[in-house]
Amino acid sequence: MHLVTGEVLAAMADAQTPQGLLAVCRIPDASLDQVLAAAPGVVAVLAHVRDPGNAGTVIRAADAAGADAVVVSDGSVDAYSPKVVRSTAGSLFHLPVVTGVPVLTVVERLRSAGLTVLAADGAGVRTVDDVDLTGPHAWLFGNEAWGLRDADRALADDVVRVPIHGRAESLNLAMAATVCLYASARGRAGSAGAPSGP
Repeated sequence: MHLVTGEVLAAMADAQTPQGLLAVCRIPDASLDQVLAAAPGVVAVLAHVRDPGNAGTVIRAADAAGADAVVVSDGSVDAYSPKVVRSTAGSLFHLPVVTGVPVLTVVERLRSAGLTVLAADGAGVRTVDDVDLTGPHAWLFGNEAWGLRDADRALADDVVRVPIHGRAESLNLAMAATVCLYASARGRAGSAGAPSGP
């Protein structure tokens, strides 16, 4: 540990009002091969997500909801940029986060490993309440501004939406992802408690 002056801390930190503590950490090394070898039940995939706050919040929600991994596609924000790291509130170090993989590759690998790929998109006919989330599955979440690209959405096995009951036009990415990931947690809990046999 090194005690430094406020001026030194301000020069080292990128935040306008640093919290008074800095740490140097090794970036966790996670690969898609390692994730799939662990037979994941739920994986969150961020497809071309650019906002660091949203990316970090989805990683934090995935951790809180018990997901097994997060994949951040190529063309997305750097998962280890300071703003992403801060917004994960430590969750970046709790579960595997794979970075830099093309969306097509991720979807093909997940499907070949036995996961159903669900595109979270407002265009979905079925809602998170209607879809079976008891088996292994992955959520595909799109960009904050335009959502999922048509080509990426077409890769999914199903397109699922979060129902809007009030007059709000939509939810932001992090909020919608949290709803989906907690629906997955309920689905997994339900399948674990289901009686076995005929």
